[in-house]
Amino acid sequence: MEVLRQQWEAEQRRLKQLIRQESDFAPIQYIAGVDISFVKESNTEACVCLAILDYHNLDHVVYHQCKKVALTQPYIPGFLAFREIDHILEVLQELEQAHPEWMPQMIMVDGNGILHPRGLGLASHLGAVTDLPTIGVAKNFLWIEDLADFNRDIIRERAQAELHTVGSSFLLKGRSGVVHGACLRSTEDSVNPIYVSVGHRVSLDDALVICTHTAQFRIPEPVRQADKISRTFLREEASQG
Repeated sequence: MEVLRQQWEAEQRRLKQLIRQESDFAPIQYIAGVDISFVKESNTEACVCLAILDYHNLDHVVYHQCKKVALTQPYIPGFLAFREIDHILEVLQELEQAHPEWMPQMIMVDGNGILHPRGLGLASHLGAVTDLPTIGVAKNFLWIEDLADFNRDIIRERAQAELHTVGSSFLLKGRSGVVHGACLRSTEDSVNPIYVSVGHRVSLDDALVICTHTAQFRIPEPVRQADKISRTFLREEASQG
């Protein structure tokens, strides 16, 4: 396991050098959400889902693909992408082959971008290997050493004190001075923030704007739909025995 960890760390260092935190993306017509949901009581059987939405009509899911997968790589904290990336790449490749006209200009990932112990969460990992613009959208705060001044209680208090309007945010700035991401109030009803971080080829400012635009509920719609569709897929499969 230690040898594998060292190999993965080396690969993360290599991929991190490819990450660009400045915006470099085409006008968004289609935006994707990717999510992996696990089969109940299993940590290896899962469903990977890619959902493509019309950026200007978020009620319209133009394409989705669900695929039952088996995660064969071991789970090591900080290296989640290595369990999931190949399955996400597979559904993206199938989309490109079958419906290239629906290839998204932006991908939102249920997970973190540079908000990660080594600056390469799943969203950044996906962006680095595909060179597609990506944003990390996390439901929960991921503590890293540089963010030792933050914890869930502090974030909750700051969110209640500072995030009064839709689109308001505060930075997750580490002791080093590095900005790892931001806490965002995504909707009027969502007092609990989401955690947005740069994936690849999108600035944090633009990522916050895009997340706010796509949030009809707390979680931006591309990610919410991918999660919803994958869970429905698994429920229907289970009901069929």
